[in-house]
Amino acid sequence: MTAAWWVLPVAYALDRLLGDPRWLPHPVIGMGKAIRRVEAAIRRLFPPRAYKAAGGLLPLVIAGGSFALTWAVLRLLAGINPWLAAAAEAALIWTTIAAKGLRDAGMEVCGHLRNGDLPAARRSLGMIVGRDTEQLDSPEVARGAVETVAENIVDAVVSPLFFALLGGAPLAMAYRAVNTLDSMVGYKNDKYIHLGWASARLDDIANLIPARLTALMLIFASWCLRFDAAGAWRSVRRDARSHPSPNSGYPEAAVAGALGIRLGGENSYHGVKSFRSYMGDKTRELEPDDISRASRLMFFVSGLFILLATGVWIWVTGGPAWI
Repeated sequence: MTAAWWVLPVAYALDRLLGDPRWLPHPVIGMGKAIRRVEAAIRRLFPPRAYKAAGGLLPLVIAGGSFALTWAVLRLLAGINPWLAAAAEAALIWTTIAAKGLRDAGMEVCGHLRNGDLPAARRSLGMIVGRDTEQLDSPEVARGAVETVAENIVDAVVSPLFFALLGGAPLAMAYRAVNTLDSMVGYKNDKYIHLGWASARLDDIANLIPARLTALMLIFASWCLRFDAAGAWRSVRRDARSHPSPNSGYPEAAVAGALGIRLGGENSYHGVKSFRSYMGDKTRELEPDDISRASRLMFFVSGLFILLATGVWIWVTGGPAWI
């Protein structure tokens, strides 16, 4: 658990105010470089038939190393001054969450669509999704942005905060390392089917509880924001488990039901078409404002989690302290 009750609220406030400043070195960049180096070392030292066994080394080295390094830094700072360690912990947790960045990326797409600039909207969407965007119409561009916001409520906000609550900045950094591993090597293709299996599986396990907790909070948020809470509940129960990911379907189904829209459908990846199960009911066409509505739900849920996490911290520790 974090060192002080105010660490998580401060980390979240920093993200809401500043996002990910380009001038600030980001740990994920270092994680990405480390992953490439460890991957290259594995491919150099192990024969292909041993890649599946060696694949377990990636999360062990990267996630384990991220945890150990963060713990050591905070331990060193705590020996100097506890306030310094708590402040550093808040700053480190800040780098693991991306609520503002997620909202800004979605709203950039929304702004282009509102202005009728479909080519610009396609380009902006292409920066945050893996699917082909060059031929998408306005509703499909909006769908891509809403799906991205919905799915990443878990990966970019709730999960890192959840692990920060459990184990402070070291565990939050370990989660971010696992998530980065999944995004880089967790693919079921010829290159990574064996080397990346452990990273992909660990990411699924890590997000198991946060994804379902997020769905419940989205249903509550829908009721508070006067969206369709009953529709969100119905969509989660009916559609969430049909998503190819064991976790992503929960926030996507909740957002789809809350807004009265249908997510999922046909996507194209490098010219190859792929169908993803539908989430929600198509009561109307998607529109640019659905991106804004999804962002409102994301901010509500993230703020709600901070309140709940602070309450849990106080309950477990017996009350707030100065540090």
